[in-house]
Amino acid sequence: MKFHIMDYNNQNNSFESNNQDLINLLNEWEVKLLALPIEVITLRNNKQQRTIKQIVGHLIDSASNNTHRIVHLQYQENPLIFPDYAHFGNNDRWIAIQNYQTEEWKDLVELWKYSNKHLIHIIRNVNNEKLNNEWIDALGNRISLQSMIVSYLSHVKLHLSEIEELINQEH
Repeated sequence: MKFHIMDYNNQNNSFESNNQDLINLLNEWEVKLLALPIEVITLRNNKQQRTIKQIVGHLIDSASNNTHRIVHLQYQENPLIFPDYAHFGNNDRWIAIQNYQTEEWKDLVELWKYSNKHLIHIIRNVNNEKLNNEWIDALGNRISLQSMIVSYLSHVKLHLSEIEELINQEH
């Protein structure tokens, strides 16, 4: 089932191009992912030794963590100190603890899709006055809400390109 951009009266349309690109990716990749054979999604590994199932799990974690950051950045003290799951191997811990490798594939793909649909909804409702609020990652970098929202799409595309490489891998 495809979904489309609604006519939002929200003043925040600055991210709508990214939102539409993400929607298009979700629609395209949902079909592509669900059509993959079990051997492809469970046995082929990228450079980080992640399978396609684990990469999709990581993308779910990314959507979840970004959802929480976006919400916290709109009401917490600025700059925000927020747990950083992306550094020091924490994202691999998240993948291992949640054991995405044994998750039901259709459920995993749907969770990825709907986590991102919800993230798009949140982005469409961001308070523009909070876009310069920052969080401090584990390395001490200050990242604004605006730059975090903008960079999310490239993060998704990076991991989808990894999946594409694994799909096309000769075995």
